[in-house]
Amino acid sequence: MRLRPLAVAVAVTVVTATLGLGTAHAADEAPGQLTVVGHEPLFHRGMNAAPAVYGRYLYVGNRTDGSDTCANGGTGCPHPHPGVLVVDTADPADPRVVGEIGPPDEGAIGQTSRELRVWPHAGLLMVMNFRCSAVIHACPPDQPDRFDIKFFDVRADPVNPPLVATYVPSADPHEMFLWVDPRRPGHALLYLSTPTGSTDPAQPNLIVTDISRARDGVFAEIVRDNWNHLFPQDVIEAGNLAVHSMGVSADGRRTYLAYLAGSFLALDSSEVAAGLPNPRLRLLTATADRPTWPNSEAHSAVQVPGRRLALTTDEVYGTLVGPDHGCPWGWMRLIDVRDPAHPRIVGEYKTAENRRSFCETPVGQDDERVSFASHNPTVLRNLALITWHSSGFQVVDVADSRRPRQAAEFRPLPLSSVATEDPALSLGPGKVVMWSYPIIRNGLIYVVDIRNGLYILRYRGPHAGEVARTRFLEGNSNLGDAV
Repeated sequence: MRLRPLAVAVAVTVVTATLGLGTAHAADEAPGQLTVVGHEPLFHRGMNAAPAVYGRYLYVGNRTDGSDTCANGGTGCPHPHPGVLVVDTADPADPRVVGEIGPPDEGAIGQTSRELRVWPHAGLLMVMNFRCSAVIHACPPDQPDRFDIKFFDVRADPVNPPLVATYVPSADPHEMFLWVDPRRPGHALLYLSTPTGSTDPAQPNLIVTDISRARDGVFAEIVRDNWNHLFPQDVIEAGNLAVHSMGVSADGRRTYLAYLAGSFLALDSSEVAAGLPNPRLRLLTATADRPTWPNSEAHSAVQVPGRRLALTTDEVYGTLVGPDHGCPWGWMRLIDVRDPAHPRIVGEYKTAENRRSFCETPVGQDDERVSFASHNPTVLRNLALITWHSSGFQVVDVADSRRPRQAAEFRPLPLSSVATEDPALSLGPGKVVMWSYPIIRNGLIYVVDIRNGLYILRYRGPHAGEVARTRFLEGNSNLGDAV
């Protein structure tokens, strides 16, 4: 990704006639509500990252490292419990940290354990570690670049899982999507974004790795691809052209790319899903026919289940990372993919802080180290559950794709203090930073706030039955109810 309090929401609907595009803003009074079932502040450490679930246990990574780097760049600010925390959620009303995967496996100086997944069939926890930033992660600047994915055996011991394998991808990974073959539960693939601005097709922007033999330390990279060279020259020269993340359909036949400045592309991934030898990813959207929008920072792209729609989010930081960041930040879009060769935007959803008028307020002008941008989505047929940085956790009713509207929101009372503030996201006026892909488990929603910890929420409101009936769903895998 390129490195790019709370206002009263106002109900406004704008229709752009030329595009037929509906833009909805958060409402004064949302029809639904989110209530807190349980909260675990995770030692007040701050800098919490992605969660993953195995049975009663939930694992939480760390955006920073094991150093003592301060959020302002100095030293002398220890990062407590820098590893992957293990939380017992058997009683959702009383989640408790019961363990930590720490040094030397996790919590090393210079590495963030930012991305986590669990492959339940294999009993494996995957932790993506990569070189963390001195600018946005409070890490020291003089550490070597180290990127790897560690595999821990949570079946053997879910509280103190032993390390069984380490995979070092051939290019530096940033995000990952776990796809398990619905027909063969022992066959699993990791789709890895490996962001690069290079136009050399041999330098991958995306890798697909067969992890079926991970316990044996065998990792086969079956696809390495890059589409940068296909973009118009002006887009290439403008920079920030790279695959940030990808969403794969439950059957594996479609893959959607969140391409930062390149916005959105659709791929035919059916050869990969079918397990063909030497599979190819076939580009369905010519770059000239992709949907575009101003100041694109496409962060996530996922399919809306059971509908010919994709949902994207744009993550935009504060002006700390560049003059093209800051207010009004980024928001959610719905894209019609009935014709993947010509996908088109049909609807948008913004919070109050994404309106231009908010940029004239004191908080809107103090936008160096705060973000009110959309981040990670988990999507049901009629509801999108989206972490939205300092706009909190948003539940969006997407039943009408042209008029998405707020169903509920949750902005927790911030902790009074944490050990490490996020240099880019919580060192300013925003002390709520909802960040993770939401996980639905047995009708409850599990979500991580960078600063304030783990929240377990119950949703009541429009289409609440979709959440209540869900046994397991997360936006970055095809596990559970996704199939």
